[in-house]
Amino acid sequence: MAAPQIVVTGLGATTPLGGDVESTWRAVLAGEPGVHALDNTWAEDFGIVSNFAATLKVAADAVLSRQEQRRNDPSAQYALIAARQAWADAGAPPVAPERLAVVMATGIGGLHTMLGAWDTVRERGARRLLPLTVPMLMPNSPAAAVAIDLSARAGAHAPVSACASGAEAVVTAARLIELGLADVVVAGGAEAAIHPLTLGAFGKMQALSTRSDSPETASRPYCATRDGFVMGEGAGVLVLESAAHAEARGAKAHAVLAGVGSSADAYDVAPPDPTGQGQLRAMRAALAAAGPEARANLAHVNAHATATPAGDPVEARAIADALAEALGSREAALAVPVSATKSMTGHLLGAAGAVESIFAILALRDRLAPPTINIQELDPEVPCRVVRDRPEPLPAEGGLAALNNAFGFGGHNMALVFAIP
Repeated sequence: MAAPQIVVTGLGATTPLGGDVESTWRAVLAGEPGVHALDNTWAEDFGIVSNFAATLKVAADAVLSRQEQRRNDPSAQYALIAARQAWADAGAPPVAPERLAVVMATGIGGLHTMLGAWDTVRERGARRLLPLTVPMLMPNSPAAAVAIDLSARAGAHAPVSACASGAEAVVTAARLIELGLADVVVAGGAEAAIHPLTLGAFGKMQALSTRSDSPETASRPYCATRDGFVMGEGAGVLVLESAAHAEARGAKAHAVLAGVGSSADAYDVAPPDPTGQGQLRAMRAALAAAGPEARANLAHVNAHATATPAGDPVEARAIADALAEALGSREAALAVPVSATKSMTGHLLGAAGAVESIFAILALRDRLAPPTINIQELDPEVPCRVVRDRPEPLPAEGGLAALNNAFGFGGHNMALVFAIP
């Protein structure tokens, strides 16, 4: 029996660029940086070199009740905000709770709760801990919070695959629908991990940009002078359902999830396999699953592109190889515009794959490839046509497809193909 076609009927997000999908997207198209200096004493007190990040544009306390804030770690709060938006955007699908699932990922989990609780134990004793400390710090807390909020009883899953987590949530959601285990799945990623510990730890790995003198230009994927990524926070959520289910209720689909692919480098816990073969396998699988029509319509790539010196060229070469295979020639591959939206959002870690899936879908909707900002000099080791400074139009007529990549420490590789007719 053929696998059911899967469509995206709802989108939700809260990011450093906006409190919802449309405000975020407008800022992306305008090339607005979401990175700024942090107002604290971390740098001086703890020796933090990179005292800047991309924090939420609209704080969670402007959206959620005080009780919702007290009972949820910030990562779960962000997930709730984005999930409620996506659910409303999908028209609150009428689905039995036993046929509704949640897949909500995070890269790190309830970091603020965990570290805050440790401070409480040290300074005031264990008797002063909050009763909900454990459920708040668990990495499955965002998934549980959303499942409870929506009464989703077909499963609440929480992939944890570092910066590939949000995309893996979409892959897992597709599998649930394909296996007939759910009719509707709310899937995405959330991250709230801006803290001196993470800034110090990523800094110790030399993974972060150190451009404290110019935070807004620090995230510069593909630039020859890039020096690392910029920490970000936020959440992105998609509502996925079988095309038959969406059609039966008269729902309008944003896009078809045409193909998904995943692989593992099995090479190192931090840097990617320098051959790019793991990333290529994920893209190759997603494009193969998408079918010949989607491959022929492939018009855009939203790259993982974190702005690390080691990561960007590896992915770019893998993209060029994957597109050349899919489109039949190196020349055709070089014609596909590639965007690196982390240049504006910063790196949302476990939320990145979900938020950037939304960007890929909106690029198809508006037939515009978003820009990559902060490229002063394109790295000659990047063999792709990178969209720079301003959006580029995609073909004005006909079907379109876009590829979105997400990779994570540990060698997790995810690739997603979205399409519109």
